[in-house]
Amino acid sequence: MKLVQIGAFAVALMMSSLVMAAGGGDRTFARMMAANDRVMALNVAKEQARDPVVVNEKKDEKSKDL
Repeated sequence: MKLVQIGAFAVALMMSSLVMAAGGGDRTFARMMAANDRVMALNVAKEQARDPVVVNEKKDEKSKDL
């Protein structure tokens, strides 16, 4: 009886691991992360190509404090 319970537990454990691996969720997540990495790299390249913003620290008489 004990051997049958251990065998049933082992079969259930193997089946659950096979079912979880065949879902395809890992591949979908990997594709999503790769697409995100590409978009972030393009965004960084676009930001670096942009002209730098010059901030004028001087305040003249006409400017108002907020």
